[in-house]
Amino acid sequence: MRASEPPFTRLAPLIESLTHALRPFLDKPFALFGHSMGGLISFEFTRELRRRFGLQPEALFLAGRQAPPIQDRTTARYDLPEPQFIEELRRLNGTPPEILEQPELMRLLVPLLRADFEVCQTYVYESGPPLDCPMFVFSGFEDDEVSYEELESWRPHTTGTFSLRMLPGDHFFIRTSQSQLLEMISEELRQVLNKPHENQYATL
Repeated sequence: MRASEPPFTRLAPLIESLTHALRPFLDKPFALFGHSMGGLISFEFTRELRRRFGLQPEALFLAGRQAPPIQDRTTARYDLPEPQFIEELRRLNGTPPEILEQPELMRLLVPLLRADFEVCQTYVYESGPPLDCPMFVFSGFEDDEVSYEELESWRPHTTGTFSLRMLPGDHFFIRTSQSQLLEMISEELRQVLNKPHENQYATL
C-alpha cells in the first residue's frame, strides 16, 4: 500500500519518521534488533529516543554491521549502472536468485534497493556520549562485508554490558543460523528483563 511513496535516501528523515511512528508504543520496556542497514537505523533511533525523550531500549541487538564512524565499504554502490548493481546484489547473496532473474520484479525493487544503499553510503556519524543500554553484537564467520575489528569497535558506544558473538554463515547468517541467533537473543532478554531496575518508561 505504500509502494508509491518515495523511498528515504538519507538517514535523518528516516529516523525522524520512525520516531514519530513508534514513540506512542514505547511506554513499556522494549528492545531493538537491527541487521546490516537495520543495525545502523536501530543505533541512531536509540540515540534519537534518548536525546528527545530520555528513553533507551532494555537491550540493543546489532548484527552484521560495522560501528560508526567506519564507513560502509560495500562495493554495491547505489549509483552503479543497473547491470553492475544487480551483479553486486547477486554477490552479496541477500536476494534470492529467482528474484534476480525476474526483470519485471527487479524494475520495482532496484529503486528501493538503491535507496537503501544510498541511506547507508551517505550516512555521516555525529559523535556523542555512549549509550547506557546493554549492547549485543552478532555476525557471521564468513561475512566479507564487516571484519571482527569493525564489530568490536561497537564496544565504546555503550557503557552497559557488551558482548560480541560469531555464528556460522556469511553476511546473511541471520537466515542460516536463525535458530541459534533467536535462542541467544531470547536468553539475553530473559537475563536483562529479570534484573531489577528503576522504571524509566513511564508514558510522557
